Amino acid sequence: AEPAPAPITRPDVLTVASINHVSVQVSDLQRSVAFYNRVFGLTDARSDAETARLTSGRCHVSLRRGNPVGVIDHFAFGVNRFDQDALTVELKRRGAEAHEEGQFGFHVKDPDGVRVQIIENDATHR
Repeated sequence: AEPAPAPITRPDVLTVASINHVSVQVSDLQRSVAFYNRVFGLTDARSDAETARLTSGRCHVSLRRGNPVGVIDHFAFGVNRFDQDALTVELKRRGAEAHEEGQFGFHVKDPDGVRVQIIENDATHR
């Protein structure tokens, strides 16, 4: 059994306000963009050769060319006051280690290695 975390000293630092986006690995980026546009009405907000960022209102889906396909690469929680230094301290206090992954942002990994990104609430995936 894991030990209980110490009392939260800064509850506002890590209050999850939304699931900001989900990132899915796909084999054919153009085919997947066309599918999400046709079936769900998502529009292509920003694309490059490897990634497409699709939106509908405040919903974001990121499609990334990668293997294995059909895998959720990561998902992102939005927090209201993104403060990376305070989040790093609070996550460590709660028994999780944060990682800055360059263009892929600020993440922690769950016990099975699933990447969970933490981003400003309602921010567009970068």
